[in-house]
Amino acid sequence: MVTARATATFEPVGRSVASARGFVRDTLQGWGFSEVVDDAVVLVSELVTNAVVHAGTSAEVVCLRDDDGVRIEVADRYPRRTVPLYDGARPGGSPDQPFEPAHADPSRADLEREGGRGLLLCAALATCWGVDYAPAHKRIWFRLDLPARAAGTRFAGPVTPDGLLPDADSTVRVAVLQVDAEGLVLSWNQDAELLFDLDPALVVGKPLGAVAAWPQTPGTGLGLDEALRLSRWEGSYGMRCGDGRTMPVYGAHLRVRDSRGAASTVCLLVRDSERAVLQSPFRSQNADSAATGAHPDGGIGGPQTFDAFIGSPAPDDLDGLLQRTVERARDMLDGDAAYLLLATDDETELEVRASCGLPSGRQRFSRVPVEAGSGRYGSARLPAVHDDLTAQPGAVPLLGGTGLRSLVTVPLKVEGRLTGSLGVAAQAADQYRNEDALRLQFAADRIALAVESARLTELERLRRGSLSFLVEASDLLAGTLERDQTLALMAQMTVPTLAAWCAVYTISEQSAPELAFVLHEDEDQIDGLRELLRQIPPPEPLNTPGARNWRAPAQTAHDAAMRASLRSLGRDGGTRPVPGSGPATALATAGTVSGETVVLPLVARNRVIGMLTLGKAADEKFRREILELAEDLSRRAALALDNARLYSERTAISRALQRSLLPPELPKIPGVEVEVIYRAAGEGNEVGGDFYDVFTIREGTYGFAIGDVCGTGPEAASVTGLARHSLRLLAREGLTAPEVLKRLNAAILDEGERSRFLTLLYGEMTPRQDGTVELRSVCAGHPLPLRLRPDGSVSAAAEPQPLLGVMEDLELAEETVLLDPGDVLLCVTDGITERREGSRMLGDDGLAEVLAGCTGLTAGAVASRVLRAVERFAPEPASDDMAILALRVPTQRS
Repeated sequence: MVTARATATFEPVGRSVASARGFVRDTLQGWGFSEVVDDAVVLVSELVTNAVVHAGTSAEVVCLRDDDGVRIEVADRYPRRTVPLYDGARPGGSPDQPFEPAHADPSRADLEREGGRGLLLCAALATCWGVDYAPAHKRIWFRLDLPARAAGTRFAGPVTPDGLLPDADSTVRVAVLQVDAEGLVLSWNQDAELLFDLDPALVVGKPLGAVAAWPQTPGTGLGLDEALRLSRWEGSYGMRCGDGRTMPVYGAHLRVRDSRGAASTVCLLVRDSERAVLQSPFRSQNADSAATGAHPDGGIGGPQTFDAFIGSPAPDDLDGLLQRTVERARDMLDGDAAYLLLATDDETELEVRASCGLPSGRQRFSRVPVEAGSGRYGSARLPAVHDDLTAQPGAVPLLGGTGLRSLVTVPLKVEGRLTGSLGVAAQAADQYRNEDALRLQFAADRIALAVESARLTELERLRRGSLSFLVEASDLLAGTLERDQTLALMAQMTVPTLAAWCAVYTISEQSAPELAFVLHEDEDQIDGLRELLRQIPPPEPLNTPGARNWRAPAQTAHDAAMRASLRSLGRDGGTRPVPGSGPATALATAGTVSGETVVLPLVARNRVIGMLTLGKAADEKFRREILELAEDLSRRAALALDNARLYSERTAISRALQRSLLPPELPKIPGVEVEVIYRAAGEGNEVGGDFYDVFTIREGTYGFAIGDVCGTGPEAASVTGLARHSLRLLAREGLTAPEVLKRLNAAILDEGERSRFLTLLYGEMTPRQDGTVELRSVCAGHPLPLRLRPDGSVSAAAEPQPLLGVMEDLELAEETVLLDPGDVLLCVTDGITERREGSRMLGDDGLAEVLAGCTGLTAGAVASRVLRAVERFAPEPASDDMAILALRVPTQRS
């Protein structure tokens, strides 16, 4: 008689299989049918997979409960009457009679066929089963009877020699806690107090999460609150003790209801090393069950599938899925350690991606070859059982030095392609048999597709992230041509995104590699790391693509730490101290570089210009995807570094040449204040088309000049050099100002197509005994000089005449001006007067107005005020060269 019914329909999508498993598990656990949950989940998983994956239809799952067991029906919309059979099967029976295969040995089935396993498992696991056909659907049903619940012994294990019994302390303490529906601790027994060194008064009434370090292993998706709501839970986590340490524990949780109907959870906890005290028999004795084919509870032992292996809900990220897989694999085979490796794209290497029970240095990204030998056990493509690893030294390098002796490994395959390997190991010898390998292989087959799907999702995410990273890196590297800034960017882009620390070596022409930049994710470690790297020879600069390992930093740091430890113990034998490697510093540095270190060449224009060194800390390894990304980055960084080098060299040459065009130090002229301000337009230019000069012609007479060559940049600067040097040479020959400019005009015209016209104000000044200064000048096409008198009046101090470099015959006349004490003569180039903001221009009138406000200022103050006025006139940077020459005749008081 049916006493309860539950129904759910699942769409024809891949995730429906996991949803169906969860539905059946939750339903049967809610009914208290935990004895048949695993078998029911196995069968429903296969049948729903056939419906939604292979047949491509929706599936309806119906659970029917009665007093003696449960009947589960799976209906699909594919009413095909051909029954998938394995080798030797014969059809027969009725809906009330089970299907009887001629050969019931599952080992003869073709385990690679996905579509025929559902009925095969029904024949193996169900009490009875059958198939009902209708015009629009097909329904496969099976029944699982509850095992008899005897009043006596429920489980008994074989007689085991004392040497093979699980280890425990002399006094085994079982902590018993009770937690209410809100997660608050209700009771805390004496063993809990002694085990965790916590007084009940400090715990009772507080959330269990305050003392439970949950989860112990990163990646576990089930939270503490969810675990406490489950009817049963069993597994490992951590408890925070009174002395601050975290103790790994093994726990068994049972949810109960008191007489008032209030739900609570009873938690039994022991040290994780003593988990055999609490571990469920169906998990710890699976080897015996598999050997006999008998389930400890009386049913037929069947292999676990995805949900039975992973649990529901399954982690939605790859790391979480892999970590949960190795934990469940270890528990399923009662192992002491487990690991899962994923294959590289070319299937030549396997990379450790998750483990439990192994040293931390072997947990992440260690690599082993797929084909490690010529024998059966030398290939990861086949299941293997190692009875005693001590009899086969080096057979499994990953487990070397761990004390683990028994090992069973199975491959993970998707469509015949190797995608990974799952292994479970134990400390005792002869722990596993072929039946364990078959059980683990079946579970591996069930999870392989989910793992591969999660891996491909992660790879796609990494590729998208890598492209974004490289685009951003390229933009940053292209945004600077400074060598030091490029080196800093290279390091900052790799730390901590790609590595824990980074060092950049540069190589100049015909010189050894030089340590140029060091960066560590922990700023306190940078100085110690730099000192360490300076003590060891740099890596050899090889022009070979890809990353290569460099062991020198880790070895040197280890040796320094050992010497420091010996010195601290007084047993160094007189060894000289290593600079910067005291005990604490040496040990800290050793931990900093104890992981994998790789070197990537920086190759630009087929020449090695440096090396990028990346390191991991704490025995970590680099992922292959990270190394490939680092290789791409090194190519871009090498080109940016070489461009920065070329730019720096050319800039240095350009600036040296430009400085040669500037006049030397201005002479000190008695009775005259002289101030010059010069701004060349264009980034990196120190000299342009504008120029100035003040020099001694003969004793008591001085020349001054300010000019403007047509255009800016190097071409204009070449004419600047010609004009300035010619002026000095001709003036010292005793020629008058007009004659000097005529000779200069001829020299400019001799340049032919390279010539440019030139505006020039040139003159000679002679201080006189009465405190005045006589000026004799020619203004050849240049903005007129302005004279500022002490009363604030401003006037032009010359008349315009033809510019140079245009006509061969020039008519130039010399003009004489006498500057009185307090007078200022301001000479500028057209970059000052033609300063613009939109349609507005400063002009001669604007400059005169600025100068009129400079009464009483020194020559330097006048030049500075004029420059500020020009800069404030428009917000945009100046587009033309600017030069200001201010001459002032001081008064008696100044």
